[in-house]
Amino acid sequence: MSKGRVVVGLSGGVDSSVAAALLIEQGYEVIAVFMRNWNDSSVVINNECPWIDDSNDALLVANKLGIPFQVLDLSDIYKTRIVDYMHEEYARGRTPNPDVLCNREIKFDVFLDAAIKLGAQYVATGHYCRKETIEKDQKTIQRLLTGADRNKDQSYFLCQVNQYQLSKALFPIGHLQKYEVREIAKKYDLITAEKKDSQGLCFIGKVKLPVFLQEQLKPNSGNIIEIDPQHHCFHYVNAELDTLCNGYQLKSSFGKIIGQHQGVQFYTIGQRKGLGIGGAELPLFIIDKDSTQNIIYVGKGDDHPGLKRKGLWIANEEIHWIREDLELAIGEDKTYLLRIRYRQELCKAKLFRRDSGLYIIFEEWMHSIASGQFAAWYDGGELVGSGVTH
Repeated sequence: MSKGRVVVGLSGGVDSSVAAALLIEQGYEVIAVFMRNWNDSSVVINNECPWIDDSNDALLVANKLGIPFQVLDLSDIYKTRIVDYMHEEYARGRTPNPDVLCNREIKFDVFLDAAIKLGAQYVATGHYCRKETIEKDQKTIQRLLTGADRNKDQSYFLCQVNQYQLSKALFPIGHLQKYEVREIAKKYDLITAEKKDSQGLCFIGKVKLPVFLQEQLKPNSGNIIEIDPQHHCFHYVNAELDTLCNGYQLKSSFGKIIGQHQGVQFYTIGQRKGLGIGGAELPLFIIDKDSTQNIIYVGKGDDHPGLKRKGLWIANEEIHWIREDLELAIGEDKTYLLRIRYRQELCKAKLFRRDSGLYIIFEEWMHSIASGQFAAWYDGGELVGSGVTH
């Protein structure tokens, strides 16, 4: 007897292929669906995860496993919810993470709705993360846990999902190591067994980011200003939360003009390459951006104090708790483990909930934080919440 119907997002890679195979082993009725999210090949780097090849591989896997297969065209919705969001964020001088939004807005929203219309009880993906269901105060609660493979843990990418979305999600490979996944794929003689892992935008692949952005954002020449590392603006005068999180406010008068850029929207904090300036004894890094004045501030060396932050702030409307039962009340604080980028080592930080939002103070100085990134906080191996950095 079937354990229920599951729609697997079959991407054409080894992880989702094995996810489908394992679900069949476990007794689920499995339907494979390939999400087509992109149509414009002009901004995709050649031979880097072209969707047509991936779709063909997904079809071959479905045929090998003997399960139904279909293609779901979500390109219009993807453009509205993800691509337009990216353009808006970059135009504001922020650095977005589209993969986090893809999971919240596409895989576990639009795709989930489509799966339910197909009579499915769950959707499944090839994410390296785990889920646990517990009972607390007579309520059913979903816990999002890190993947067993620490080098491949992808829980960060799901930091914006909610309890309902988690209740409908299955992560069949979350308990496995990557090498074990490939061994299972070989056992089933799947074409994806040795396929290289894709990189880039969710279900699109690697893109030429400048070309992608220039579709909507026009070049706008501005000054590149170098800031001396000894400048007084880097010295925090007190330990107030606002000071620690907002830090210094750079001004053009603090440094010297050393070049021109094409628009702050094309650059990010911590970026080293692409400035077109040579001859410095140490590499130049972007330490800050001023979208209003269209100025990029740079400093010499990766230990420049302008690259370091002691804290960050998240506005109330951009705080998200996966574990709603653990949400901090106004005036409360708690220490968590935190990361702001995929694969970044977890670091200890203290969260302070105040009327104006959530303040995060790191135990150690953090490097190259850009506004618009997602900060995700963990309690041990459980991802508890997240928010957009400022």
